[in-house]
Amino acid sequence: MLMNRRQFLSMTGATALVAVCSPHALAAQPLAHRQSQPKAPADLNALQNLARQKDKLLGYPINMTTLPDTFLDWRNELARAGFNRFAFNNVGNPYDQSHIPFNCHPFERELIDRFGAIYGFSPGNIWGFLSNSGTDSNMHGLYMGRTILHSRTGVMPKIYFTQEAHYSIQILRDLLHLDWVVVGTKPDGGMDADDLERQLNANPNHPALVVATIGTTFKGAIDSVDEIQAKLKGRESYLHLDAALFGGYLPHTNFAAELLHEAADPVTGKKRQRYDSIAVSCHKFFGFPSPAGLFITPRTNFEAFLAPFSKIHDPEYVHQVPGTITCSRDAVKPAEFYFFSTESAFAQQTADAKAILDNAAYLLKEMTNHYPHLQAIRANGRSNIVYFRKPSEAVVNRYSLATMRLDSGGQLTPYAHVVVMPHAKKEILDQFLTDLGKV
Repeated sequence: MLMNRRQFLSMTGATALVAVCSPHALAAQPLAHRQSQPKAPADLNALQNLARQKDKLLGYPINMTTLPDTFLDWRNELARAGFNRFAFNNVGNPYDQSHIPFNCHPFERELIDRFGAIYGFSPGNIWGFLSNSGTDSNMHGLYMGRTILHSRTGVMPKIYFTQEAHYSIQILRDLLHLDWVVVGTKPDGGMDADDLERQLNANPNHPALVVATIGTTFKGAIDSVDEIQAKLKGRESYLHLDAALFGGYLPHTNFAAELLHEAADPVTGKKRQRYDSIAVSCHKFFGFPSPAGLFITPRTNFEAFLAPFSKIHDPEYVHQVPGTITCSRDAVKPAEFYFFSTESAFAQQTADAKAILDNAAYLLKEMTNHYPHLQAIRANGRSNIVYFRKPSEAVVNRYSLATMRLDSGGQLTPYAHVVVMPHAKKEILDQFLTDLGKV
């Protein structure tokens, strides 16, 4: 149930400031140089034409579905309450008392708790925040893992991930000055746990910071969390999940167990932790209109991180150790993304999740039947990605297909892929299939 105006204002402590600095109060004050209304840029019509083509974006994991009126109503409700009419700032830990009351930490906490429950975190043992992007969430996960492992052992960890992982991991590895260990992959592109074990054994004197990709960027492969965790048993390690796209929809399918944070041990029956942190993008499956990301970890991990983290900076004047790399944080995105954590939003996500997996299966079947020379592949039944031999440039450009050279029989061969997002209805896929046959 969405919060009403009075609840929001009472939670943020903004009531008094809204009264003094409301838009109506400000409008009544004289301006020395009143500006005329801004004019639309000359290319506004071009943007409108571009919007009409949005459903043909098939190569990238962006949900181009037009936002529902109820989301715009929620934005307006926030604005009527005075939110985003002056400077709000989510500086600090959303689970701690903020000395600066003009924030949306209550929304942020609640949406993290709600998504934490979906990912199977124990109630009361959830910590996280809404980040600037999926890459930002990955950065916090890797930095937290590096800090915890170095604090425990006095040795800098090595980071383990595959060539199929998102390119942001390579950037973050360099940023954090971590030695990278390349882990091999299975034929489908998922991490080879046996090779991970070999690499771990070759580096016994370093703790392991492992990145598992739940839905690799191009092929849609899934690194097996349980296989990886089995290889990490008895080692100093931290396992971070990059679930940028798949993390949005898998919880609403029969494959929800892939992302559960806790599971019963098959031998003892006791619950065990399957991973340490998870990153999910908000602008991919959900269709949030600007880049943002979820970062969620157990509160116990956050507390283990906070002690060494507090030694490297002195934020005394904000009256807390924030626990985030970024200091000032966007307060608009958490308040708006809260909309996507309601029961009605989860119901829509369930319908969208079913649609994209059904449509991915449909696309694979049709391509296999009608265009066998393109050798279409879907890595697994949990993936909404179909990749295939690169078609003509006309098709690549018309549908904004991502392309990449893949090893095929010992040589690099150009491939393309379609990411079946909620806006890619059957009519669009049929049009794409027809266009494949025209050139």
